[in-house]
Amino acid sequence: MNRFYVTTPIYYVNDVPHIGHAYTTVSADAVARWHRLLGDETMFLTGTDEHGLKIQRAAEENGISPLEQADRTSQRFRDAWVELDISNDQFIRTTEPRHHVAVQELLARAKANGYIEKGSYAGHYCVSCEAYYTDSDLVDGNCPVHERPVEWLEEDNYFFKLSALEAELTEWLSNDTVVPEGKRNEALGIVKLGLDDVSMTRTSIDWGVPVPWDDDHVFYVWYDALINYATAVGFGSDEASFEQWWPEAHHVIGKDILRFHCVYWPAMLMAAGLKPPKKIFVHGFLLLGGKKLSKTGLTQIRPADLIADFGVDGYRYHFLRGVSFGPDSEFSYEGMVERYNSDLANTLGNLLSRVATVVNKKCGGVGPKPRVDSPLAAVAATSYAKAAEAWDNFQPSVALEATWQLVRETNVFLEQNEPWKMDEGSQEVADVLGDALEVLRITAVCASPALTRASQAIWEAIGMEGEVTDQRLPEAASWGAYPGGTTVPKAPPLFPRMKVEG
Repeated sequence: MNRFYVTTPIYYVNDVPHIGHAYTTVSADAVARWHRLLGDETMFLTGTDEHGLKIQRAAEENGISPLEQADRTSQRFRDAWVELDISNDQFIRTTEPRHHVAVQELLARAKANGYIEKGSYAGHYCVSCEAYYTDSDLVDGNCPVHERPVEWLEEDNYFFKLSALEAELTEWLSNDTVVPEGKRNEALGIVKLGLDDVSMTRTSIDWGVPVPWDDDHVFYVWYDALINYATAVGFGSDEASFEQWWPEAHHVIGKDILRFHCVYWPAMLMAAGLKPPKKIFVHGFLLLGGKKLSKTGLTQIRPADLIADFGVDGYRYHFLRGVSFGPDSEFSYEGMVERYNSDLANTLGNLLSRVATVVNKKCGGVGPKPRVDSPLAAVAATSYAKAAEAWDNFQPSVALEATWQLVRETNVFLEQNEPWKMDEGSQEVADVLGDALEVLRITAVCASPALTRASQAIWEAIGMEGEVTDQRLPEAASWGAYPGGTTVPKAPPLFPRMKVEG
């Protein structure tokens, strides 16, 4: 059996989830669901990042302890992911004891291998990024990411000898390890410009994982946070589990944390004598009016705001189909309504509605079997092949487009054959409707990573038993498995059309 391990970044607990977080998480969830359909033993991880100066200050502003701050906001992320049908196998918190053990073990190995030494550091620090910046990085004296003033910090630190790993990082990045290629080249460019050793501990705060060899220091939050991916699969607690899962580690991240994940993190693993992750998939920003969506800006949008209008399936489908994984993408409510109406209401919902209606009128409500030699069989095979390749390459929008091409061609097939005009009970009408029902069966399976609820509704509407998520690919996408003889009742619209107010 193949294994597949996929992670999202762990999210800071200084504020609530927004649709930028949700985009990353839904993308990882959909790919995890696809691998489960393939029968792969799958591990999907998400969680919260709970240490650092940013969390400590947020707690102070709220008049509570850092742990209380973490407890409250971590639960908000859990609740948001339940609302979006996120199928994570684990939800990790960096305040967990198992994580402290893993952090101390991994960095102790790096120190023993000669990659950590003591020094002092002074520089411009962005609390929101939890990162230092050079003068050349700043934009008018502000953080280049958050567009806010930075602070000047000076303190004794332990340093990670990142510069000693330039050759190893160059070799690792020269392979197909970071996707898309443009982001891999960006990471490679960072390395080729020359790497400085980086500060990795703090003495100015105590909200963090203690440094085991020096009681005055805690680990800088990024060096704590990154290790969560190893913690979750057993590093420091279950080495057998770690050895099984870690070779199949795939990270999903936004481009704003590329440096930490594609340069610092693999270097930390190398320093500890461990292998870097198998692949890192990097996506762009969601933009609203040309500005990055964030929880600190005026462009904040909560997932719940959109779920209330579009439902879980409408929400998930829009961000998976309408946002190409990799480049920046502009978001608009009007565009979301247009895609919902076009793809879900008019194309998929219409296909189910018209087929169920005609089966009831012409076949007594009993679905006929598909033809072995149906003209749609080749279309379905091509659709599946394209979708499978795209899911494997972490391109949900391409995969869903391939599936919807089959649905569109089936609607055209019905228009050309007009089964509603055929004789009731005839072989001719049975042939056409059986073929259409088979397309609905295949679509229910192949769309289920995106449509977590509607796919099951389609499955049941065409008379299939059990759970659509229990099906296994590629067999479930092979033509001819619809059994026929099943009851196909009339059903209300799967996706009622929406109107844009105003």
